[in-house]
Amino acid sequence: MASIPSFAVGVDLGGTTIKAALVERGVGIQHELSRPTEAEEGPAHVIRRIAEMVQALIERAPNREIAGVGIGAPGTVNWERTAVIYPPNLPGWGIVDLRKELQEALGLALPIFVENDANLAGLGSAHYGAGRPFDSFIMVTLGTGVGGAIIYRNRIFRGATGGAGEIGHMSIDYEGPLDRYGIAGSIEAYIGQRFLSHYARYRLLTQRNSLVHQMAGEDLRDINPRILFEAAQAGDEPAREVLAWAGHKLGCVLAAAVNLLDIHKIVVGGGVSAAGDFILEPARQTLRRYVIPALRDRVEIVRETLGNEAGMLGAAQLVFQLLEHPREDLEA
Repeated sequence: MASIPSFAVGVDLGGTTIKAALVERGVGIQHELSRPTEAEEGPAHVIRRIAEMVQALIERAPNREIAGVGIGAPGTVNWERTAVIYPPNLPGWGIVDLRKELQEALGLALPIFVENDANLAGLGSAHYGAGRPFDSFIMVTLGTGVGGAIIYRNRIFRGATGGAGEIGHMSIDYEGPLDRYGIAGSIEAYIGQRFLSHYARYRLLTQRNSLVHQMAGEDLRDINPRILFEAAQAGDEPAREVLAWAGHKLGCVLAAAVNLLDIHKIVVGGGVSAAGDFILEPARQTLRRYVIPALRDRVEIVRETLGNEAGMLGAAQLVFQLLEHPREDLEA
């Protein structure tokens, strides 16, 4: 078999921004690009933007050779890792064969693989980030929504159809608030950015002594997790209480996942995770309380600090894995 080039392009396709990087295997990101998605212009326009970014990064690669392109996309991806299926935040996208469309836009028969963006954040963490010490872990991304991935023996565990790892839609209260898919009491309906901000506003409106009132505008209408974190850092007890509430909810769902999967390590990333131990320490305490005794001493939560780089690194790593061991992936 011919040797596989040591470089690949990893793409993180978001509703607002497209990020792409030239990644050297085992080393990391060598060049990075970012462009507005302009999702309102439709799939063809977005795919052309991705193609332009990929082409620019190919120009940066030694001898202009790359192993292929990995793309992280929101929502569901088909088992063959070629198509996105009604991705959220991308208007006009139904089922789009991203591999075929991008190959045509590039005019190149490059290997192209598509995967859920949270799964790729997990894979990036496993090979380049906080997940490196563990061969198996649960990845949780706290942002606009709550994403998840299951990494088993340094590979993505995909379930029966490719949709495993949706921890954000696991319910901790069947009578709780609804998430965007209508699932009652899912963890996303508590600690997704919009939901958490909504809860914090109503909880803190009457607590006039909170620093948040000086930071979040009239009637706390500008409140967000970053403001809560900054207030908590400054010693604001009401803000700390809100973040501890969120951490407790997170610990509840993580305990359920650990009890189900017998995977003991958890890596937490995403923008809301910047609140650090204000969220993670309550999550650790709750996790240990709700995990079965046989697993309790093994559990550990660590924070991923790679940020958006994790998804691009994971997308490139997927290319290397699938080109080297394609059958192993199908059988995992």
